[in-house]
Amino acid sequence: MRALGIDLGSRQVKLAVMKDGKLEDMRSYSTMSFYRNYCSYREGIRLDTKALGLSDFDMAVSTGYGKNNTNMADFVQINEIKAHVYGALAQTGLEDFMLLDVGGQDVKVTRVEKGMITDIELNEKCAASCGRYLENMANVLEISLDEMANCSSNPIELSSTCAVFAESELIGKIAEGIELERLCAGVNHSMYKRLQPMLANFKGRVLVVSGGVANNAALTGYLANDYDTVIKLDNPQFNGAIGCCHYAARLASKKVLERHVE
Repeated sequence: MRALGIDLGSRQVKLAVMKDGKLEDMRSYSTMSFYRNYCSYREGIRLDTKALGLSDFDMAVSTGYGKNNTNMADFVQINEIKAHVYGALAQTGLEDFMLLDVGGQDVKVTRVEKGMITDIELNEKCAASCGRYLENMANVLEISLDEMANCSSNPIELSSTCAVFAESELIGKIAEGIELERLCAGVNHSMYKRLQPMLANFKGRVLVVSGGVANNAALTGYLANDYDTVIKLDNPQFNGAIGCCHYAARLASKKVLERHVE
């Protein structure tokens, strides 16, 4: 069984192809170029799979940011929570954990017990706790996200709760002559403090982190002080697309079982 999974994010589109439970291909595109170069609109979004060099899959499943942006013709559509939980279940083999997914413009915290979703919390209203916040602050500091992600020692205090005001506060700290490493650590620690209130509503000792922010070593290091185990997925940015593939495999198995029953 060959499945195509697509996670249409606000900043990047991630794509995974899985055959008989094994990942064959993973790719990412900027969201704007993906819609411009590979999609058309005719009574719904239609994906040109030939232009992507993809064919011969048995089922395709999509998820992503914004209901109207992810309703692709010929795809089974599932919500982001379900896609990311399916991805985390498949990538970790665990059935009891907290899942933190930090996307470009939203944050999702999910409790999973015995393989089932039992509670969720979303933050889609403020950019200050999302990946976009880190991107903007890295731009202000004129360094890459990778460089900033490794700084955690002796962070400066950034107290602004608004992403826009935090940029102004950071510029003020630059003007004071504070060294770059402390500025970067301050940005990472401010992100951690913004996530803490959401995570505090969920009790658990194992935290799985997905999304591009999972690659921020400073942030996962801070989180490690609050949990017995913090797991960064091998493919954190592709977790939603991988989850779509596993959901497709489950649907296919269910249909085969129904045919046998009939």
